[in-house]
Amino acid sequence: MRKQPPQAHRLRWLHALLLALPLLSVPILYTALGAARPAQVPPTPRRGGRLHQPPPRLAYLVSGGTGDGPRIRRLLRALYHPWNCYLVRVAGEEDRVDLEAFVRGEEALCRYGNVRVVAAGEWAPVSRRGPTELAAMLHAASVLLREFDGWSWFINLSASDYPLMPQDDILHIFSYLPRDLNFIEHTSNIGWKEYQRARPIIVDPALQISNKTEVVTTKEKRSTPSAFKIFVGIVTTFKMFSTL
Repeated sequence: MRKQPPQAHRLRWLHALLLALPLLSVPILYTALGAARPAQVPPTPRRGGRLHQPPPRLAYLVSGGTGDGPRIRRLLRALYHPWNCYLVRVAGEEDRVDLEAFVRGEEALCRYGNVRVVAAGEWAPVSRRGPTELAAMLHAASVLLREFDGWSWFINLSASDYPLMPQDDILHIFSYLPRDLNFIEHTSNIGWKEYQRARPIIVDPALQISNKTEVVTTKEKRSTPSAFKIFVGIVTTFKMFSTL
């Protein structure tokens, strides 16, 4: 048998090594890419096994009548949080101008831009406990939905709602609630409310005049409508007020 020269033997091994080099580089390249990729950190569970998520965002409507400007400013200072959004409505024009100047003068309110003062003539007059009050709340919710994103609950406050719990405590409590939780439970079992709420005839003066006044209840009663069914909302209250 003829023995191959050493040079031919080396060439054969070199050729085999070149053929195997692509196969050897695959695991090396995969290991290098895996080391360079950042590690996926699992979500940190809260106490009780719940996953951490951002706190909910609350949308506030703060309303007041003529002369309530100072009380609304006091309420905003206690109520403000950069995470929330606020719509402020006051009846008096002088109070409205002062509130706009107050919002422009506060550094935090200007920085986050989450406080909106209702412009002059944007809303019609409102009577307490009348249909115009309900219309104002629905209009406020639509404005907040249009101008601020991502809020979960709508809270209606007046200038007399003071003092309040700290916003950090409120957000902490709400963070444990499902975001689709509704605090208004609709029911057709109205009971005594049929005679005291559905049958009385009321007149809302704010529909006709610009001054804010109370609704007028007549002595006559109307019959319960038969063309549709009346539903009422039972509000589950949440204590936001603290003790002095």
